[in-house]
Amino acid sequence: MIKVGIIGGAGYTAGELIRLLINHPETEIDFVFSTSNSGNKISKVHQDLVGSLDLEFTDTINPNVDVLFLCLGHGNSVKFLLANTFSNKTKIIDLGNDFRLQKDEFFSGKTFVYGLPELQKDKIKTASYIANPGCFATAIQLALLPLASKGLINSDIHVNAVTGATGAGTSLSETSHYTWRDNNFSYYKPFTHQHLGEINQSVKQLQNNFSSEILFMPNRGNFSRGIFATVYTNYEGSLEEAKSIYNTYYKDAKFTFISDETLHLKQVVNSNKSLIHLHKHNGKLLVTSIIDNLLKGASGQAVQNMNLMFGLEETTGLNLKATYF
Repeated sequence: MIKVGIIGGAGYTAGELIRLLINHPETEIDFVFSTSNSGNKISKVHQDLVGSLDLEFTDTINPNVDVLFLCLGHGNSVKFLLANTFSNKTKIIDLGNDFRLQKDEFFSGKTFVYGLPELQKDKIKTASYIANPGCFATAIQLALLPLASKGLINSDIHVNAVTGATGAGTSLSETSHYTWRDNNFSYYKPFTHQHLGEINQSVKQLQNNFSSEILFMPNRGNFSRGIFATVYTNYEGSLEEAKSIYNTYYKDAKFTFISDETLHLKQVVNSNKSLIHLHKHNGKLLVTSIIDNLLKGASGQAVQNMNLMFGLEETTGLNLKATYF
């Protein structure tokens, strides 16, 4: 069995991770670290786990676990790893943004590999340290990578994407209270969202000459989970040619699928799937990409990466069905 440690156990991504791992046939949770909840039952915070998990949060670590998941706020993974030492055999998967960019991938003798399986599955298989992609970044990259792989992005890319309230985490802010979020809609961080760095990096990895701008408008939706992204750019080929490019690129992908029908979020919420739909209008190609921000956009993808790192079937523990009704 793979012994697992989780750091930052009280948040949404950690809750999803625990749910996945207690049902994973090859894993055993060794500890869940949370200084603010040490000594409390995990099911007191993640209340759906009552009767499913008899384990308490702890403020001590086991440095010899097989894999460590970091579910900390952005910028805190570096601080934690500087303050705590783990064995050389411990693999690390960081769900924050500390190591996603190439300038940050080398840390204290560790090389973090960017963990988007649809981009570099073979590198993930041999990696010991993974930088799990961001949720918006996952949805948008999956919409763009097939075009980039053929060198076909030659003009600006326009992105409009909406995320659910869980994308903001558990800490309360002015825009996360129910009374503000309910029956409401707004944008934030226009054209400057932090995920743009990793999106540009991956596109350039496949299309070296990419020099256009990605114009990204992130939005807050009044639902709990999911990301609905629409991406469009100039495209000279036919719709059938585009579908062929996407189907070929994702032919070996375990969780990303091309749909001939228009999409809606209930198709992916509570699953690790990404669905993509293509539409051609005059000289524009519109790509719609949908994911669950907490699963394919975070914890599900982290488990997918763990499976690859330990030589397991990629889908192990992730055969989740979307909650359609």
